This record gives sequence, structure tokens and C-alpha cells, in this order.
Amino acid sequence: MPTKTDPSNRVSADRGQTFRAIRALWPYMWPAERPDLKRRALVALAALILGKLITVLTPYTYKWATDSLTAPRADGGAGVPDFLVVPVFLVIAYGVARVLAMTFNQLRDALFARVGQHAVRWMARRTFVHLHDLSLRFHLQRRTGGLSRVIERGTKGIETIVRFTMLNSLPTVLEFALVAAVVAYQFDLWYLLVIAVTVAAYIGFTLVASDWRIKIRREMNESDTEANSKAIDSLLNYETVKYFNNEAMETERFDRSMARYEGAAIRIWTSLAWLNLGQTVIFAVGMTTCMVMSARAVMAGTQTIGDFVMINALLIQLSIPLNFIGFVYREIKQALADIESMFRVLDVEPEIRDRDEAPALAVTDGAIRFENVFFHYDPDRVILKDVSFEVPPGHTVALVGPSGAGKSTISRLLYRFYDVTGGRVTIDGQDLREVSQESVRAAIGIVPQDTVLFNDTIAYNVRYGRPGASEDEVRTAAEMAQIGGFIEALPKGYATEVGERGLKLSGGEKQRVAIARTILKGPPILILDEATSALDSRTEQEIQAALDRVSENRTTLVIAHRLSTIVKADEILVLDAGRIVERGTHLELLDHGGIYAQMWNRQREEGGWDEAPLPHDGAARVSEDAEADDGIEPTAAEVLSSTR
Repeated sequence: MPTKTDPSNRVSADRGQTFRAIRALWPYMWPAERPDLKRRALVALAALILGKLITVLTPYTYKWATDSLTAPRADGGAGVPDFLVVPVFLVIAYGVARVLAMTFNQLRDALFARVGQHAVRWMARRTFVHLHDLSLRFHLQRRTGGLSRVIERGTKGIETIVRFTMLNSLPTVLEFALVAAVVAYQFDLWYLLVIAVTVAAYIGFTLVASDWRIKIRREMNESDTEANSKAIDSLLNYETVKYFNNEAMETERFDRSMARYEGAAIRIWTSLAWLNLGQTVIFAVGMTTCMVMSARAVMAGTQTIGDFVMINALLIQLSIPLNFIGFVYREIKQALADIESMFRVLDVEPEIRDRDEAPALAVTDGAIRFENVFFHYDPDRVILKDVSFEVPPGHTVALVGPSGAGKSTISRLLYRFYDVTGGRVTIDGQDLREVSQESVRAAIGIVPQDTVLFNDTIAYNVRYGRPGASEDEVRTAAEMAQIGGFIEALPKGYATEVGERGLKLSGGEKQRVAIARTILKGPPILILDEATSALDSRTEQEIQAALDRVSENRTTLVIAHRLSTIVKADEILVLDAGRIVERGTHLELLDHGGIYAQMWNRQREEGGWDEAPLPHDGAARVSEDAEADDGIEPTAAEVLSSTR
């Protein structure tokens, strides 16, 4: 299955682009890696062709039956075969032929169902994988509701195109050819000429009108996407809407989008009515002309009543695929309009790519180094400027500084959500750009400031750290995160649903779940991204105790807002405007009297807590803390070590 859209085959509903779009989608209709589906498609096509042959020949039974019923009886009425047996047999044959034609059509649909759904599944899968491959920058700019609607319409459009292209377009052309041959043989070229002009006018009108309607369809899709985006955004921020009594405003915003959708939808249906009317008029003129010609021939004695009935039956049967051609073209054009947006998403190149055959990161000690790192999201606004520091194995380094200083950017570079624009980032001496992204992220665990959980059970969210973990390992991790007792007290225990984004849990409970799944992952490197900044003091102390256990014997990078949480860090780096302006231990930075000391004093005054200075011998303080924890079994280090 292809993994990238060739720009030369970019999907578009514009006129003249239909065949190019179908060519781009062909690998999904005719999957190279699935010969069984190819065989199914061929058998379905054979069934369809047989059905078309029977359909075209069916009017002959109608003609013969009519002629048998209207012809003079040579035996004067005494003979049964000419009057009863032959006409009845032909009528029965007519009915059987219609049943057989329908049988082959339904067989076609049944056989092709697996082919069509396989194409839909693979296209949806490819889109899902591609979205996860795209950069963080793309997802920070996306509108989730609109994106989900684009994918929904796109996958349905794929199914429409695959089904109609494979099962209807070429066989319908075959039916036209067969009808033309029958008309030319049974009647004369004038009938064929009338039918050809009718078909050409019908198709030409359909193409022009359908291309016009595509513009309206695009407008309707854009309005639908906008409305869905606003609805999802409003529902995700339900509490904020309530806090500010802005239900009416949200309703008005949503209704404005729906009003544009309503206007476009009305024009779509109105234009469809005019399209159908125009098609009916064109075909009625052509059919009436042929019927008049046949009626005159019957009156002249050159044709029979059966011929008159047959031309009528042929034209009625021709109207079905002809109407279907119009329907197919409309549906394909609308489907192409629906999938344009999805293919535009597929055309977006991932910002971060692994190099060919990139090796996995080999973590021995977990040492982190930033060497003269520069980084910018926009060339006109540099975020990090010549940043250099090291986190030795098993040590804790904290990053502090004002908002916008670049603290979170450092964690994103370490996770390789972005690549540096200058310098390099290494783990155990390996440049992160030279190794696979998957292996880098497997070596790092994070407890973020804003923990967003999946709308599933607590067990699922804890096990997300290591999906193959056993129930006992999940429970042990929850206990280490100091949330095991809370979970056990719930009526459904670990099977409790946490709700959308985990909103059924408090902030502290969500943080503990995040800590538990990080414990379960057992990473050699840990990032704590302002993990307690949004919590009250008591909850912060409890969470901090759990975090201290998680970080034991781990190489830990702490992004801190509350300085009280990092007083025991081995080194504290103060960032300002993308540069490291101060570095040292807590006491060293206080003695320095710089930015850190000012931040410390301001937080102490705002928080109303007294400074508890650390002894200058940091090792002695760590030793005292360790002695205080001697009674806890098993230790976090042991649990984490067992999960590595």
C-alpha cells in the first residue's frame, strides 16, 4: 500500500482532474499485496458483465412474446402452442431474465464488498498513521473537530469512488455498446443516430451541471467543517462556557456556520432538481423521437408491434445506466470534493523524519547533553540561543525562568518533536538526529503539567505506559504513585471510566495516574514538566513525594515553576530570553543574589512559607532523606529497575 501521495497525482474535483484523481487512488482499488481481492474484483466484474448481457437481451423476449400474442393464428384458434405455450414461455423467460440480471448484480455487490471496505480501511489507516507522523507544529495549529470531519468525509468518498469506478463506469459503457449493436442490427442507423445524439446531449449536460455544483459542494463542506469545529471546541470547553455564561454566544457562532451550510445545502438540492429535470427532458425527447419513428414504421408495415415494444423497452433499459452515469459522475465529483481536504492533509510532509536505516538509541547511562543549541520556530524569533548543559547519569537538573524563556522547548527537543537549528542534543553521546525517534521516546518518561487522559478506564490509562504490563504490575505502579488506595475505594476500582480528557478525576488524581504510567514505563530518563504547578500546597507535597521516588536513580530533567520543588536538584539552570543566565545549586544561586534569588523571595512572600535553607553539604541532606525513607518497601528504584 502506498505511503505517500505523488504531487503529480494530487486529488482534485476540478474539471479535467477526475481521471488523474482515479489514477492516484488506483492502488487502493487494485491492491498489489492482496491477490485474493484482485480475484474477487475480477469475479465481481465477470458477474456484472453477465448481468449486462442478460439485461440487453431481455427486450427480445418481450418483443417475441408481443409478436406471438398479436400475430394471426394459423390453426384458427384450435392450436394451443402458438397461442398459449409459446407466449407464456416467452413471458416466463422475460421474468427469469430479469431475475437473473438482478441476481448477477447482487452477486457483484456481495463479492466486491470486501474489496471496497479494504480500500476504505487502508485509506483510513494511512491517514491515521500520517497524522501521528506529522510534527507537533501541525497539531498545535489544527482544529480537531474540523480534522475529524475531513477524515470522515474523505473515507466515505474513497468508498464511493472505489465502488462506482470499479463496478459501474466501465460496465455501463459496455452496456451502451451492446444496446447500440442491438439497435443497429434490429432497426437501422437513424435510430442509432438519435440515441447517440440523446446520450451525448445527456452526458454533456450532466458534466457541465455537475461541475457547477462542485463549487457549491466545496462551500457546503467548508461550512460543515467550520460548524463541526466550533461545536467540538465548545463542548471540549464546556466548563469555560458555563463559567462566563456564554452559551448564547457559542450558539450564535455555531448557528452562523450552520446558516452558511444551510444556504449551500439548499442550493445543492435545488441544483440537483434542475439537473434531474434537464436530464429527463433530454432523454424524453430522444425516446419520443424513436417511438414516433417506430410507430410510423408499424403503420407502414415495415415493423411489428413487437418492434415498437422492443424499442421502448430498450430505451427504458438504457435510461437506467444513463441515469446512473449521471448519478455516478455526480457522486464521483462530490466524493472527490470530499476527499480533497483529506489528501491535502496527506500531502503535508512530516517535519521530523528519521534518516534511512537510522539505528535505535543505545542507552547505557542516560547522560543528556545540550551542546551550543540554537532553535527557532520562526527564523525571526529565536527561542534558544547557544544553550549548553549536561545532566549526568542519575542526577537531577532543574530548569527555571520566566514564561517564554524556552524551558518547555528544551523538553520538546529532547523528545525530538523538533530538531535543533544549531548545535546538537545527545543521549550517551548519540546525536538524537542520527537515531530513530521511536527509540528516543522509548527511553524517556514524562509527567506533564497538564495531564490529559484517554476516555477509558483507570487501568487502561496506567497501562498506557507499558501496554503489555500485567494487572499486578499496574497495581504496583499505582501504589508507588500513591493512588492505589484511592482506586481500590472506587465502586468499579481499576475499571472506573475517567471521562473525556480525564475530567472525572481531580487534578491531583490525574497527576498520580500520570506518575503511575511513567513508573510502569520504567524509563532511564525522566522529564517532570511543571508537574505540580497547578495543584494546591497539600496535594503538591503528596505528588512531590511520589515524584521524588520516581526520579530516584533516574537521569531527571525538571521544568519548574514552584522553586520549592527543586531545592534538592543537583544543578539549577536559570533561563532568560533563551539563554542560560545562571546555574548552580539552590544555595549557590541564593548566595549569588541574581534572578533566581529574586524569584525565590517573590514566591516565598506570595506563598507565605518560610525559607528552610539546605545544608551546604547537599549529600548530607540527601542521606538524611534516604534514612527517613528506609521503612518503605519496595523502593521506587527497585520497581523502576524491574520494569527496565
